[in-house]
Amino acid sequence: MKLLFVIEILGTVAFTFSGVVAATRKKLDVFGILIIAFVTAVGGGTLRDILIGVFPVSWLNNTPLLITIAVTYMGSLFYHQKFSQYKKIFFWMDTLGLALFSIAAINKGVDASLNIPVCIALGTITGCFGGVIRDVLLNEVPYVFREDIYASACIVGGIVYFLVLHFSNNEIYASSIAAAVVVFVRFLAEFKNIRLPDLYK
Repeated sequence: MKLLFVIEILGTVAFTFSGVVAATRKKLDVFGILIIAFVTAVGGGTLRDILIGVFPVSWLNNTPLLITIAVTYMGSLFYHQKFSQYKKIFFWMDTLGLALFSIAAINKGVDASLNIPVCIALGTITGCFGGVIRDVLLNEVPYVFREDIYASACIVGGIVYFLVLHFSNNEIYASSIAAAVVVFVRFLAEFKNIRLPDLYK
């Protein structure tokens, strides 16, 4: 449970920050930025809890998580004029949030005794969904629906998680290595311009 708490707090910081950066790029007002940051941070976890039957959804009873969102939001606003490299900052924060939330969801799937493919699917959905809501509200095509390596990075990370867990029987090692793999796959795809096939070319 401590591992999950740490992962979710770090993921919340990353996704809240990515929401602020994305909303700032669209020049929303402070309330609009707050809404985008909030739904980005809790969207994936909300869907995850609904899918595994956790009610009320976890963020409703998670005061530290809500405080984390508030502090990250206010801190991000304070430094918003320094977001000169929007694309780079957004990519880093979105990738980190994707990795952490997908692995946290896989851990919750394991705790709920779900089978391996379902756990990987749960992690992929959770990691992507907050970003989907953010992008839809900002009138953008979500990354997961483009040719970018996004959901597939979560799938690779999920496979690595269970391989490491099988050989080490250590959730901390498995979670850390799997999250690093998700980040590495995203970075490699971005900097080497690796994309999924484009059917419209």
